Amino acid sequence: MHYNEVEQAVHELVAAADDERRHRFCAETVVRLTTGDDLADAAETEFDDDARQAFEQARTDPAGSTPDQLRAWLDTIDEGTLSDGDMDPQVLWALEALEHWAGFLADRDPEFVEQLAIRSLESVDFEVSARLDDFLASPEMAAEFERIGRHLR
Repeated sequence: MHYNEVEQAVHELVAAADDERRHRFCAETVVRLTTGDDLADAAETEFDDDARQAFEQARTDPAGSTPDQLRAWLDTIDEGTLSDGDMDPQVLWALEALEHWAGFLADRDPEFVEQLAIRSLESVDFEVSARLDDFLASPEMAAEFERIGRHLR
């Protein structure tokens, strides 16, 4: 499956899913993308003290946070970001996951669900370097695509 076909399949899965399935998928995915000791280590070089603290608070229980809490933390993080356009990819995916989750919670817009699914696939791609002409060829990419589909079907 080519990358653009995977994107189209994700779009179709999200469009067909009801709000409850979208919510469960997003909640699990945001937790998956915001956990890990390596994120705390990466944050040391990406953020000032206030932003680092806000990042840790946002990562503590993203699925249980409100959109307003998440946006406040994201604003603090944005103000205290030290990197100049070259952020650690895992930190970037975590921040994007938090942004998409906050957007979904506030608006229930399926576009946020699609973007969260794509960030999740990209995070796996970073680990295994998927081929664009057969994006799901690796077992890890196939498993992540299956996880997305399982939650949204």
